[in-house]
Amino acid sequence: MTLIRQTTYMTIRHLRELWRQPWFVAVTLIQPVVWLLLFGTLFKRVIEIPGFHTTSYIGFLAPGVVAMTAMFNSAWSGMALIEDLNRGVTARFLVSPVRREALIAGRIVKEGVVVVIQSLIIVVLALIVGASFPGGPLGVAALFGVSALLGATFGALSNGFALIMRQEEALIGAVQFIVLPLTFLSTTFLASNLMPRWMAHVADFNPVNWAVVAGRAATSANTDWGLVASRAGFLAALLAACLIFATRAFRSYQRSV
Repeated sequence: MTLIRQTTYMTIRHLRELWRQPWFVAVTLIQPVVWLLLFGTLFKRVIEIPGFHTTSYIGFLAPGVVAMTAMFNSAWSGMALIEDLNRGVTARFLVSPVRREALIAGRIVKEGVVVVIQSLIIVVLALIVGASFPGGPLGVAALFGVSALLGATFGALSNGFALIMRQEEALIGAVQFIVLPLTFLSTTFLASNLMPRWMAHVADFNPVNWAVVAGRAATSANTDWGLVASRAGFLAALLAACLIFATRAFRSYQRSV
């Protein structure tokens, strides 16, 4: 219970920081809106390709944009941690009785909250421009859930890298090296049966693709909840591994100061 209370306290602290600069959520939505509106319009006739089993490219693209946004925004979570390291904020927490797991978990839960807010905005925008989600509110909620898991995973990974690298330039390079290939080695923009075979095979092991596939299945007319649950399970397992990595990185940082 102590860990839960401390995590809750740290989450509220980070959400208060966000409340003081709500423009952050709006600014980080510019890129996904471009993806959704411009890509959705530019490639809307892609669905005419034989084998592309959908009637609306916007509807196909929207779950992918939600997952991609969760990954991109959460992957920069470590930047705020580096700032706290440089300002001495983290050092002050290290001399407090708060558990190191809570210091990481509070940031991750905050990222999950931001992901849900952004996902809601993207879904509403997609509905306005003509997308539909036959899976209903439950399917959309599942989309939010797997996206939050994906965001939390990359948030934990980013925080772990930040504690090891401790330089913004190094973290920027690492994030770009990871997120861009994972985005395009997924079914975010194109159905798997139309991808090169090697790319489709790699996508099977891509956490971004797990979230896209689960979200797309959840919001479809005939939801395969077994598929959704399996991909959510993969993401949860990866999140646990990334949290362990970030926590150990924190302990390593503590020993070095």
